[in-house]
Amino acid sequence: MRKEKGILLFLVSGGMELSWLYAWATFLTISTLHQPFPFKEAIGTFVLATIFTLLSKKKGWRVIYILGLQGFGFILTALRIVYVFNSGSYSFWDQTWLIEFFSTPRNPLEWLFLLILLFWAIMFWVGGVALARRSLAYSTICSRFDLGIVAFFLLFLTRFLLLVKGGIKVEETISQPLLFSFFIFSLLAIGLARNRSTATRDFLPGYQGIGLILSFAVAVLLFSTGLILFFFPYLTAAAEMGHVIIKRIADPLGPILVSVIRFIFMHGTIRPEKTSPQTEESIRDLASPGESSWWTELMEKILAWGLGTILGLIILIIFCLAIFYLLRWLFSRTSISQKRPSLWYLVSLWALRFQAFLVFCWRKIVRGVKGYKGVIQLYAALLSWGRHSGLPHFLSETPAEYGLRLQYRFPLLKREIELIIEAFNQEVYGEIILDNEQRIIAQFAWRRLRSPLHWPSRLRTWFLHSTYPSETI
Repeated sequence: MRKEKGILLFLVSGGMELSWLYAWATFLTISTLHQPFPFKEAIGTFVLATIFTLLSKKKGWRVIYILGLQGFGFILTALRIVYVFNSGSYSFWDQTWLIEFFSTPRNPLEWLFLLILLFWAIMFWVGGVALARRSLAYSTICSRFDLGIVAFFLLFLTRFLLLVKGGIKVEETISQPLLFSFFIFSLLAIGLARNRSTATRDFLPGYQGIGLILSFAVAVLLFSTGLILFFFPYLTAAAEMGHVIIKRIADPLGPILVSVIRFIFMHGTIRPEKTSPQTEESIRDLASPGESSWWTELMEKILAWGLGTILGLIILIIFCLAIFYLLRWLFSRTSISQKRPSLWYLVSLWALRFQAFLVFCWRKIVRGVKGYKGVIQLYAALLSWGRHSGLPHFLSETPAEYGLRLQYRFPLLKREIELIIEAFNQEVYGEIILDNEQRIIAQFAWRRLRSPLHWPSRLRTWFLHSTYPSETI
């Protein structure tokens, strides 16, 4: 888990650096070149510099090899940035635009613009190299946070002075979302750097599950929010383009969809209204709404709310599963062997896992319907019930002691817990074979114990732990 935290800390540290660097780059290029700095090329330059530095770090390479690799990567990204700003009609890999670029004469102002582009290409490349070589200690993260705060303060101060003193208003809306993304990445990075320690930490009994869940949820929420704010301007443009495309596609289907909905919910309920003595033209202009009975309207509302709730739950589950598998894939380790598993092997492995999951769900359903056959299974189910209720079983506890602790926490279920514990003690320690009637009574006690009516009291034990009197044990 510590390795995954290190990877996440490295990613959010890169997000911190990119936020203030790209905010300044966009502000200066819009002010001078009247065009924002290319977003994909900025990220590509930063990431490529980081990757090249990590590849050559602590490998024992000669200095000339490292300089050659770094120079090749920087020249490639710088040419890409210049190509995007020129907006040539040729492809990037075509040599024609490169020949035209070097053969075209330039005035001093154009040379100044070119130097500005090269300067920011160097800044992004140096930022990526520094990130790969920099320590991820707590003091270093805090110093980088202070540097980012100063950079954003100077940026907004410069914009204010240009507006007040010179009457120049720079039309750029990227720095504000980047400021919020910088703060979110910084908070997450500072928290992760502060919690990096070699000492082991244990949760209190009953808090391990909720502690891991809350930690994972907070980390995912902050990281996702930072990414959304970082890509906010370009997500907005993509959303507007998608809205236009969907609108063009859905326009021909609109009347068909309305006809289907009317046929489903209003078929047989429309009654013609009595027309008042009006002219035929006014009757054509007015649409007489249909009258439906109260139970039809009630059923429509129930179906609408039900379908909306089910659809929302399905979308939420799919989103959570996608985030979980994405993070597990990002933080997974690659195999040591050079042989890469085939696609059919991965598909068969996924099919076997899915089959095991279905078998597990089926056994849970069958066991919930038919109940448990033996008292030992009932006692194991009671241990699982107590663990999920915030009261795990200790190894030093006897069944009677654990039952008393459960009865103290759930006094309304005292009789049911006592029946299961007593049946287990009789059959296991007393070696008394229970008859069919006693087994049925124990199973009935288990059904009452796992009833959804007791879920609020079980959930309350996760947050309100009262002191258990030691003299009762």
